[in-house]
Amino acid sequence: MSKRFYLTTAIDYVNGEPHLGHAYEKVITDIIARTHRSLGQKVFYLTGLDEHGQKVQSAAKAEGKDPQVYCDEFAAIWEAFAGRLNLTHADFVRTSSARHKAFVQAVLQKLHENGHFYQAEYLGFYSARQETFLTEKDRREDGTFDPIYGDVTELVEHNYYFKLSEHQQWLIDHVETNPGFVQPETRRNEVLGFLKNNTLEDLCITRPKERLEWGIPLPFDEDYVTYVWFDALSNYASIPAALGDAAAAEPIGLDSRPDAPALWPADIHVIGKDILKFHAVYWPIMLKAMELPLPGQVLVHGWWQKDGQKMSKTTGNVVDPIAVIDEWGVDAFRYYVVRELDIGPDGNWTDESFQARYSAELANGLGNLVNRSLSMLNRYRGGTLEATSDELAADAEKWIAEAKGNYESHQIQAALVSVWGLVDRANRYVEQTAPFKLAKQEDQADQLNEVLYNLAECCRILAVLIWPVTPETAEKIFEQVGIDGSPADFAQAKWGGLAKGHTCNKPTPLFPRKDLEKK
Repeated sequence: MSKRFYLTTAIDYVNGEPHLGHAYEKVITDIIARTHRSLGQKVFYLTGLDEHGQKVQSAAKAEGKDPQVYCDEFAAIWEAFAGRLNLTHADFVRTSSARHKAFVQAVLQKLHENGHFYQAEYLGFYSARQETFLTEKDRREDGTFDPIYGDVTELVEHNYYFKLSEHQQWLIDHVETNPGFVQPETRRNEVLGFLKNNTLEDLCITRPKERLEWGIPLPFDEDYVTYVWFDALSNYASIPAALGDAAAAEPIGLDSRPDAPALWPADIHVIGKDILKFHAVYWPIMLKAMELPLPGQVLVHGWWQKDGQKMSKTTGNVVDPIAVIDEWGVDAFRYYVVRELDIGPDGNWTDESFQARYSAELANGLGNLVNRSLSMLNRYRGGTLEATSDELAADAEKWIAEAKGNYESHQIQAALVSVWGLVDRANRYVEQTAPFKLAKQEDQADQLNEVLYNLAECCRILAVLIWPVTPETAEKIFEQVGIDGSPADFAQAKWGGLAKGHTCNKPTPLFPRKDLEKK
């Protein structure tokens, strides 16, 4: 069975409800997934939840709930959130599930037997808020710890450690010889800088059960649970293994199935910049110890601010993705976050810029083009194309080729710029040809027929080009143009798809104009 294009988001910690950053990462990943489907590949998109840890245990206890019940309630919220974003994920991983636990425990047992772990005493500082150990290097110049760590206590504790340090040089070599392994380039340089200027410290991978019960027990020492690294990061391989993918299951000693989807290794892990070290340093080393192939790429996005300030629930400076979707529609939300912010840098959400893009690019740009093109066709020709023409074919093919290249390289923002090149060209064509004037001149009937064809054909092609980003809108355009089937096949983005005699439907507004004065 041929390998599917397999991509993942980071899994989200169930200590709160989804926010803009979560939505952005999931939408990016969904657009890449839809792009590869559109280009003819089979795709498997994984997202999900990180459900273990001290914060979850404490929060559940505070509410008088069993941790599993607490996680189940949050999982329902997060799965509904994925639905509202119109994601096409194939699976939703939860780290409290039996299938994930089975993989993690098999990994821990294998690595223990192969000598990758050792037990040692830890003497130092611990942040309960961040669930992390701290060292003297984490102190600020005045000797204090950053307030993000909350109350920091001294701690003496025995734990198990994973030998990271012995893997440093081969990982440097891998990142240097595989330029695409970490992208964008700035993040690759960041990883190389870290690896070349620091000595990797071995990784603490457990917590004593007397302090943390809500976790996956070590199969070789019942007094400990595994902590975050071999639990959360392993999700990317645990689901392929659970489905029976031989490449993920067999090296760990688990059963494979001949009918299982071929997924591993992942083609892309889409993550935020704050967890780069975990995915570009810890995870590859863990995989090498597991004897699993490394992923193709770690693709790193930036963070959002609002109105030039860090988002904060306390100050009310937040963006609620669901509220935006309720008011403006899911396609407007999906379009804005990837048109406004390229993958890599940080971005700044303002309600004014959202409304400006909605008005200029969606309502007055694409929406107006489709509406007036099909309205004129229905008004002047009863909706039927009475001729074919290739007047805009060369322009269309240029923008199609540009958009395809940008989509293929996951340059989503650039792809949309290319697509709107065709939107703008078609709108200018309306002004240049003035079909509303041609309709009044009987001797211009043939010219009008050709103009109307060019406009309808541009609308059809645009539906195909926008489908990865705004799928609902693409499907509405296909329906209005009178095409059965789906715009989800990029091969349809070729001039001449509409035939003479084809009848289009009457349009309805794709992006209703808003009274922005009241906003």
